[in-house]
Amino acid sequence: MEPFKKGQAYYIRTLQYHWTGRVVTASDAWLVLEDAAWIADGGRYSQAVDEAHLREVEPRDGQVIVSTASIIDAVEWLTPLPRRVK
Repeated sequence: MEPFKKGQAYYIRTLQYHWTGRVVTASDAWLVLEDAAWIADGGRYSQAVDEAHLREVEPRDGQVIVSTASIIDAVEWLTPLPRRVK
């Protein structure tokens, strides 16, 4: 079973960063996201993932490539992806 579904949006926590984005491709080593944003401050975890309440957001144009070795956990993002700087 592949943990990441192509086209699905996720909130991803890595060792040092948090990201939101929609999966373009996934391999054992890399996860490629589009419509991605670096979450500098996600605030309270439950508010972030349940209510899309994020304190600091920096959207990225183009694709973002994340090492799967750095991923701690991820949950499906069920609201519109953040696309404005906050």
